[in-house]
Amino acid sequence: MTAAYDPKPRLVSRLVNGILSIKPVFDLARYRARNMMIKRAESIGVPWTKIVADLQARDWSTEFDQVNNPNLKYPEYYLKPFHAYEEGNLGWEPATEVEVAAYAVHARIWSDSGKDGDPRLRESFHQVLRAEISETPKAIVDLGCSVGMSSETLQDTFLGSTLTGVDLSPYFLAVAKHRIKDRQNMNWVHADAAMTGLPAGSYDLVSACLLFHELPQSAAIDILQEARRLLRPGGHLAIMDMNPKSEIYAKMPPYILTLLKSTEPYLDQYFALDLESAIVEAGFSKPTLTCNTPRHRALIAQAQ
Repeated sequence: MTAAYDPKPRLVSRLVNGILSIKPVFDLARYRARNMMIKRAESIGVPWTKIVADLQARDWSTEFDQVNNPNLKYPEYYLKPFHAYEEGNLGWEPATEVEVAAYAVHARIWSDSGKDGDPRLRESFHQVLRAEISETPKAIVDLGCSVGMSSETLQDTFLGSTLTGVDLSPYFLAVAKHRIKDRQNMNWVHADAAMTGLPAGSYDLVSACLLFHELPQSAAIDILQEARRLLRPGGHLAIMDMNPKSEIYAKMPPYILTLLKSTEPYLDQYFALDLESAIVEAGFSKPTLTCNTPRHRALIAQAQ
């Protein structure tokens, strides 16, 4: 590994880390971050409380049993709290709140977006894909597919494609299976994105939408290598995620940064990762980089 990384977060970030190392403060920050998202969702016309209550009232045993791999060994990093949930991604509360949380988080990407912010974000990524990929991909893998929001819109972008969604959370996959139950040529795989078990050299596009900021650097490198293994020669890797060079993050008030980092334990590692160099070292061409929103970037590279 020769890609350059900056191991030290900026001063404000280090101060925030120190504050968050105090558990009562950390717990309070997570509580406030969660409440802020709920209030924002309700304020933009997304009835968080009702949607989540309806989902949590369901019996999920059928969908869960269909997707769950009981023999899967979870990587250690995945067992830590994520997104203000003590259980991380391994529970029904986070799984039933993913979609409403996405609408809340993305409501302020653009000043006028509101509840249209999330679909607008995804479409901005797909516009880059259509511009960069000349031949329509037929077989697609969506790494870190969560509850299928990215999977659904990817298949809509590339009509007629077969899509395989991969995620470490069987709870997320169960919700995905319920959300998208009438789709053809869509499969769900409960696996580590770094070791999917899918056949090598069998896919035209491997996509990772809003995944890499949730990874420690070692996992990010492993996932890039797995993506290369999965792709046919000439196939494409597509990553859409937070843009560490965005002025929005550079100028973020310490209070808001504290709330953000209380829900994203690997954010410093992501911001310090030279992702473009890591992509090249995994066996890809130098990626194109497009700032698809004021705070997101899309990187597209071709398997060499």
